[in-house]
This record gives sequence, C-alpha cells and structure tokens, in this order.
Amino acid sequence: MVHGLPAKLCADGLVLPEGPRWRDGELIFSDMFGHRVAALSGCGVVTTLARVTQQPSGLGWLPDGRLIVVSMLDRKIRVVGKDGSADVLVSIGDCAVDRCNDMVVDARGWAYVGSFPASQGATAWERIDNSPMAAVACVDFRDLDNIRVNIAATGLHMPNGMVISEDGRTLIVAETAGRRLTAFDIDQDGGLANRRVWADLPIRPDGICLDVQGAIWVATPLDQPAFLHVREGGEVIATVDGDGLGGFACELGGEDGRTLFLLEAPYPVQPDAPLGRIRSVRVDVPGIRKSDGNAQ
Repeated sequence: MVHGLPAKLCADGLVLPEGPRWRDGELIFSDMFGHRVAALSGCGVVTTLARVTQQPSGLGWLPDGRLIVVSMLDRKIRVVGKDGSADVLVSIGDCAVDRCNDMVVDARGWAYVGSFPASQGATAWERIDNSPMAAVACVDFRDLDNIRVNIAATGLHMPNGMVISEDGRTLIVAETAGRRLTAFDIDQDGGLANRRVWADLPIRPDGICLDVQGAIWVATPLDQPAFLHVREGGEVIATVDGDGLGGFACELGGEDGRTLFLLEAPYPVQPDAPLGRIRSVRVDVPGIRKSDGNAQ
C-alpha cells in the first residue's frame, strides 16, 4: 500500500478548490468560495477564467467544446465564455432538492448533477451523518436548441463526486453521508437503473476520479487519510494524507496521466480565508485519457 507519498505544492492562496478536470495541459477547477473558475498551468500559474458569484462547483464541456459550470446557489448551469462571462445556459430548478453541487458530463452529451439535501445549506457538512435524501438530475445537452432536464435518481445520501466508466455504461456516485460509492447502469436515453453499492467506505467521500484499471481515488474533507485509492468492493489499495487539511476533490492528469492532483482546504471551511491549496503526487496507474476533458 502506498502511504505518505511526497506531495508537491502546485498552488496555494485558494479558498475551496473543487470540481477539477484535466484538459489541454491544464487543470481546470472551481474555487467555490473564491467565486471563480480557474486554470492551473503546468508551471504553477493560476489564471481566472470566469467569475461565478453564486458559487461554482462541477465542471464539464458541451459537445461543441464550450466549458460549463454548475452555479450552486441559483441552481443553474452556466457557459464560460472566452471573455470571462458566465451566462446561464439552463436551470436545474425543481430537479435539484436544494443547491446544486458536483457534475459529470457524458461524451454523448448528458450531464449528471448532484444536489445538497433539503434545508442543509452551508451546514450540510456539520449534520452530514443525519442528512436527508437528495437527488441526481440528468441534463440532456445532445440538442442544444432543446435542452431537457429531469430527475435521474432519488433517495441518495448527499450525492457528491461522480465518474463515468471508460465504456460509458456506468455512473458511479459518491454518497457522502452514506459512506459509500454507488453505481448505476446508464441506458440509451441517459436514464439510470440497476442501483447497487460499488464500495462501502471507511470515510465520507467527496470528489472522486477514475483510473485505467477501474479503481477510484476518493477525497474526504472530514476524515484522514484525506485521499483513498479503492477497488470495486471496497479494498483500499493506497492512501495519501492531507497533512492537516481535508481532501475535497482529486483528478488524474499530467502529460502521462499519472499525476494525481489533490484539492485541499481546512475543515470547517473558512469562506473568507485563502487557506486552500492544490498539491500533486505521482502514481503508478494513470487516469483515462479524455480528448474532451469530461470525466469518463
């Protein structure tokens, strides 16, 4: 088991880095309480791509290549423009129980968006183990002139990070309050079926990412070690300590896909304090190479 891997500091001075995606040699991420979408270059420079006042979270790309971001507080998906704009594309509306959260986009054009449980708001983490149920919405972006939004799954214990298998047939959701990863089959219309436990976990998961062997890296802001590498069934095969901070998200990227980016911040989160950071470690198994940047 890998433990205590030496980590390299890539960026600091962030508030709450979340929703990372690797694309075109950069790590694209949301600084949630910094109210911006940003890019981290290979040389460690952070560039703001857009301001999102309603708290940005999950990221992905439309079939036409435009970057989209979940706007949490107003429950909308926004398009990031080259001019730094973040215009509303579609509203999640009643398909989200409360504020929206993480997102994964399928190569065919479906986006899956999680939400916080009802009335949890900013204190969701504090009451995490008694969290009520929440939903995952499916947004159909295949026809951008006729975008459709519906509820894909209900009764999840705070759905958080999500990944899609390399063959595009399986969605895996981190249920934070449920302390598990839950899998669904994706049907031809983007619907979810055959719900099952992919792995029970010893921690409360947040962001996740998938490697080429089908194992998943899991971040946890509430427990230590802050990052676990798990196989289907729950076997923990590697860990990385947060060195005093919580792990909110992770992503495999870099030139060879073997750089694991660790997105970290203190818990409880301090919305006005830039104490978050991004570190990286080198791992043996790469992530899936994705030409469109979406998490497959």
